[in-house]
Amino acid sequence: MQTQSYAIIGAGALGGFYGARLQQAGCEVHFLLRHDCERVRQHGWVIDSKDGDFKLPQVHAYAEVRDMPPCDVVAVALKSTQNHLLAQLLPPVLKKDGIVLVMQNGLGIEEEIARLVPGHRILGALCFIASNKIGPGHIHHLDYGQIKLAEHATDNRPRGVTEAMRRIGADFQRAGIPVELAADLRTARWQKLVWNIPYNGLSVVLNADTSELMANENSRLLVEEIMLEVAAAATACGSPFDHSFIKVMLATTDRMKPYRASMKIDCDLRRPMEIEAIYGNPLRAAAQAGVTALRIETLYRQLKFIDAQNRNG
Repeated sequence: MQTQSYAIIGAGALGGFYGARLQQAGCEVHFLLRHDCERVRQHGWVIDSKDGDFKLPQVHAYAEVRDMPPCDVVAVALKSTQNHLLAQLLPPVLKKDGIVLVMQNGLGIEEEIARLVPGHRILGALCFIASNKIGPGHIHHLDYGQIKLAEHATDNRPRGVTEAMRRIGADFQRAGIPVELAADLRTARWQKLVWNIPYNGLSVVLNADTSELMANENSRLLVEEIMLEVAAAATACGSPFDHSFIKVMLATTDRMKPYRASMKIDCDLRRPMEIEAIYGNPLRAAAQAGVTALRIETLYRQLKFIDAQNRNG
């Protein structure tokens, strides 16, 4: 099967890692970077990974999207706080029949992007990975790495497993990335929020990494209670799933190496946090379905306060 060309919009710890793995596997990959474009253009990527370290000395790196060629798949790996830029970033690099692959956290992201590029297929890529950018052109992949793919539908109903998902999934599989093809994007997004909502928010509010949150009986109980709220909201919104999934998430985090969640990193660096995508959108969806999620709303308000303090500090 012939591989597709990829544009990575936002080559940070996540986009840089997955794009580098795709290039290593033989795909044509083009990276849009902000701060370290010249470094990556001259020296390529250095990837320290639990699955084996590697270097890519020659990389297609760009500071401006207008310099990039149109690609078959455009992977959006920016933080959702930068999605206001996508109206300018996506059209120049997206082929006429190109696909947008949304590698972001949160709920309702695909709907927003679909409005920017009508007529294009939109896939969600839920990335279960612990990775950090530790220097210009240098990524440390600590743990996990699997991806769950699902296709967006305008009515939010399950699309099933589509040919577009199979083609992109095959590229990632060849790159050594475990891939699951999911029939229902909305449910997959809610399942990812089971982890993201408690661990991202509590890491900021309690100033703790994942291992510290799991080691204390009070914070661990709070994590589980928030997970149950997410599950209740998902069920009310038409995306029920077995509560055994929560036990799996807790056990998975127990085994995870100590990890500073992405929202905690953004907070510490005084960068905008992805509060609306991860908290605001799910809360509004739950409220519309008649569900109140008090613990999630408390986290939302606390994070909004901290974010405002960071911006004004």
